Amino acid sequence: MTTFAYGRVSTAEQTTENQRLELEQAGYTVDYWFQDVGVSGKCPASERAGFQELMARIRKGETLVVTKLDRLGRDAVDVLSTVHRLAGMGVKVVVLQLGDTDLTSPAGKLMLTMLSAVAEMERGSLIERTQAGLERAKAEGKRLGRKPKTTEEQREQIKARARAGESPSVLSREFGVSRATIIGLRDGV
Repeated sequence: MTTFAYGRVSTAEQTTENQRLELEQAGYTVDYWFQDVGVSGKCPASERAGFQELMARIRKGETLVVTKLDRLGRDAVDVLSTVHRLAGMGVKVVVLQLGDTDLTSPAGKLMLTMLSAVAEMERGSLIERTQAGLERAKAEGKRLGRKPKTTEEQREQIKARARAGESPSVLSREFGVSRATIIGLRDGV
């Protein structure tokens, strides 16, 4: 059985050597080592060059070993997605931090189910925080969304000229906005 290992560190000044040594001290003979150096943990696993290379090479029946769960993704949702993808490929996934548990085994699947529940709660909390922030900003009178390309005075000019029959295409070019914006202003949308 072939063993793949993956390490990640956030800065170029750091090295993945400690992670590799930890895996070897745990009794793993690493056949293929992949790493990402200078890659933040905020970056999803699927966007990391070293991890992408690993995913392109690993096959059914092989094992992926990492020292910590956060090496498999940026958050619970990303980790869960990564482990499900690997399990679907028939790859055994071992995380030393979790007591050398294979996440594709029944006990590992139980851990993933709990992780999934945490991820769902995390998503719900994020949505709640975002909505609360938007409501607070509105209550403070802040304008949400992109800054308009035109001033209020220009919008009034556009409305008047469009309602007077001037072509939306001409107004669009003159004011640097889309025809849809001109038509929307004309029609009061």
